[in-house]
Amino acid sequence: MVFGVGIDIIEIERIKKSVDKFEELFLNKLFTESEIEYCLSKKNKYQHLAARFAAKEAIAKALATGWSKGFRWKDIEIINELNGLPKVTLYGALQKFLGTDKSLKITMSHSENYVACFAILYADNNGNSQK
Repeated sequence: MVFGVGIDIIEIERIKKSVDKFEELFLNKLFTESEIEYCLSKKNKYQHLAARFAAKEAIAKALATGWSKGFRWKDIEIINELNGLPKVTLYGALQKFLGTDKSLKITMSHSENYVACFAILYADNNGNSQK
């Protein structure tokens, strides 16, 4: 059963401008230490940062929590599995909101100028999580 879906697209240049203008203030507000370390180690660091930004936006839409229900940027962490697949970890109020009966999956895609992410919140027909 699907409980929510979310999608987001962002221009990579928009993230680059924000990082260039606000530097660590911007990075530390939106991303976890692990995300920052991973993205800044990449040749196309702005693309990786934009992907995580879009993922967090798509996840917020899928969860339908909104800012009033405790959404915080750093309560969502996007890491990559060894095989490259993105993995979502939730913390704080978002982790409690998700509970143990639902799962969250994302996919990210990019071109030279844009990044898009799709998120789906779901459980099997018995309400069991399929992590």
